[in-house]
Amino acid sequence: MTQRVFDGHNDALSRLAGAGPDAPAGFLAGDGAGHLDLPRAGRGGLAGGCFAVFTCRPEDADYESGAYYGPADQRRALAEALAQVALLLRLERGSAGALRVVRSAADLDGGGLAAVLNVEGAEPIRPALAELEVLHAAGLRSLGLTWSRPNAFATGVPFEFPGTPDQGPGLSAAGRELVRACGELRILIDLSHLNARGFWDVAELSAAPLVASHSGAHALCPSPRNLTDDQLRAIGASGGVVGINFHVGFVRADGKDDADTPLSAVAAHAAHVAAVAGVDAVALGSDFDGATMPAALGDVTGLPALLDALRSAGFGDGDVEKIAWTNWRRVLAATWRR
Repeated sequence: MTQRVFDGHNDALSRLAGAGPDAPAGFLAGDGAGHLDLPRAGRGGLAGGCFAVFTCRPEDADYESGAYYGPADQRRALAEALAQVALLLRLERGSAGALRVVRSAADLDGGGLAAVLNVEGAEPIRPALAELEVLHAAGLRSLGLTWSRPNAFATGVPFEFPGTPDQGPGLSAAGRELVRACGELRILIDLSHLNARGFWDVAELSAAPLVASHSGAHALCPSPRNLTDDQLRAIGASGGVVGINFHVGFVRADGKDDADTPLSAVAAHAAHVAAVAGVDAVALGSDFDGATMPAALGDVTGLPALLDALRSAGFGDGDVEKIAWTNWRRVLAATWRR
């Protein structure tokens, strides 16, 4: 029997939103585009995951110039966010129950693909937080305070290499209010992309488990997107998790965007997090449809091969079950508390 997997992050919604009117039907039917569609999810054992709403995507040239690090327009971000939320709801409606938008921990235990609505970067939300209330009513259960750019609430880390996450200021006053509001609404706060000062501010303010949905270990790959050992220990102590990112540039010691990267490199990050924070802090956060995957993985159908790589790295079957599913299930239940 295929091990069921919960994946902390994919970018399928933003891929589909930019792929034309036929793309959602192709996702449901299994058109093979990108890293993920519904039939391939079933073959790979993907039973649940956070579907990210990512807005105001920079042009490729902006990455080279660094201009991507500029703030995004809130009105544009909100319009794009609403379109992607609507897309996920239409996928649910068109899937005949095979894809479900989950709003409680109990919803994770049904059949098919359990989709958690995540917003990656709080750009669609104004400091008055009205948009947060509406998005929560639409199903939002996970919010990344920032992507790799500043906004009204927090500051993200750039994609430079090598680099440290300790760049820029902590949360703004509005960011602190946003963290408190997420606590009241039981919205998971996603720490991936957030800088170090913002991370520690959330750790101080939030009573929920600390979660980084798609990150790695800075000790193994010195990208500012990865977490220091002090951050890993804080996540473990809070009962939270790190979703290990599969992107080759975040697992390789040299930071190269090279698909010829073995799955053992991803497993090594899982082993490091387990050694520093405990195996209960290790989970998966692929970055499917948003990053370069190891060629040996390919797409979502390669998840069983990744689980085998974890076993080869010394994780027993019980630990693999935790990493693949149970740790995420526990943290989501503790955060949502319903």
